[in-house]
Amino acid sequence: MINCLCVIQSGQSADQRRKQLTQAMNEFAVSRLGDTLAINWLPVSAGNGFTEGKPSSSSVVSLTAREPLDQAQREILLRELVQLWTAHTGSSDHEIVAVIADPTQH
Repeated sequence: MINCLCVIQSGQSADQRRKQLTQAMNEFAVSRLGDTLAINWLPVSAGNGFTEGKPSSSSVVSLTAREPLDQAQREILLRELVQLWTAHTGSSDHEIVAVIADPTQH
């Protein structure tokens, strides 16, 4: 399984659509990264997240690839991940911070 952290705003669209997002993100992960996700949902309580002095509507989606990615491949996958997220939440791409990190070397 691939570890994934989703920081979302409590009560907003991503929070309300966790089930659909989980399914869509797992389909993405299996087809594009070769494994399912172990998603840790971290909702930020209302009044605890701000962007430009206003309550935040942003989400952070961070996962670690199973193998190192070259820049072109990472860019394609990040675009797909953001498109998936915006399609399911109605958020703009400016409200999504997406990360696909390389695995750490020990």
